[in-house]
Amino acid sequence: MSWKRPTAAFAVGALCLATAACGTSSTTAASAGKAEPPGPGYPVTVTDCGQTTTYTRAPSRVVVMNGASVAEVSSMLALGLGDRIVANAQSYGMSEVPGRAEAIAKLPTGGVKLNDIQDIPREAMLNLRPDFVLSTTGFGFDPKNGYATRKDLASIGAHTYMPVKGCDDATSVKGPPSIDDSYSMLRDLGRIFGVSARAEQLIAGSRARVAAVSSKVAAKLRTASGTTPPSKVMVIFSNMSMGANEFSSIAGVGIWNDILAKAGGANAFASVTTNSFADLSKEKVAAAQVDALVVVSYHDPDAAGYARRLLARFPQWNAARDQRFTVLSDSVYLGPSNDVAVERIARMLHPDAL
Repeated sequence: MSWKRPTAAFAVGALCLATAACGTSSTTAASAGKAEPPGPGYPVTVTDCGQTTTYTRAPSRVVVMNGASVAEVSSMLALGLGDRIVANAQSYGMSEVPGRAEAIAKLPTGGVKLNDIQDIPREAMLNLRPDFVLSTTGFGFDPKNGYATRKDLASIGAHTYMPVKGCDDATSVKGPPSIDDSYSMLRDLGRIFGVSARAEQLIAGSRARVAAVSSKVAAKLRTASGTTPPSKVMVIFSNMSMGANEFSSIAGVGIWNDILAKAGGANAFASVTTNSFADLSKEKVAAAQVDALVVVSYHDPDAAGYARRLLARFPQWNAARDQRFTVLSDSVYLGPSNDVAVERIARMLHPDAL
């Protein structure tokens, strides 16, 4: 049986995590109430999406909006800041990082009744009395969507943050997200919460792991006659419908392309669209060169089964001949675990190199 999840929230979140495509106008926030002396190591100033915010102490009542993401909540947990979260709406139901999905499931939800796309409405947000709100994109601060604005939240003393590739001004954010953008978010959160040393340790470790994998893969691809072309990889979200055609959840332009490149692969469908997702007919999918398959699971209980069924439908693919696929979830998005995706994909494509 085909498993279908309502896709409104997912499509918004996935689109905005993959490109600089969503947002709303931002307003410079000023802290409400009487000023207090800065805490140790403060003040620190962080700029995101055209808004500059000065923090005089680490936030202690954090709300994480959904946005069909786990980038923000995973980054908080990786930085050891789970105890600051009073309400979390993010979950993928699985993770490549051992214990991550379970840790997310244990976070408080604030007792909030979520809206139709599983996110936190304006009044519920304000009633939580946060001092810091994380949103995947400006969509989560747009009053047209029924959300508290950055100005609303500033009026109750809450600062707000969203990753740079979630900004609404695409002209100021060149290109699709890359692994470096995941590092930028970790670095910003490290500064905001006074754990910069931890953030830099995570970034350095991830960079080293990615570089080690990329170096080994590049060495394998070099031959006496030149460089072997990278394997063509299809990245597709299991049991998702985002367009008019049967295959509308094929990854196009997004952070996954940087991940694939560092793993010695290339997106088989990157050239057919400038959007986050390619919306293709069965015939066009059948005609493509697909050497390997990455299935991205978003609350799908049988993503591996989906992969096998897809390979069975297209036996002409090299991926089907070799039964070459892997299932990923949170590591293929913005967040602290992109190095895991690079290694998993590289092991699938070049097992003899690692």
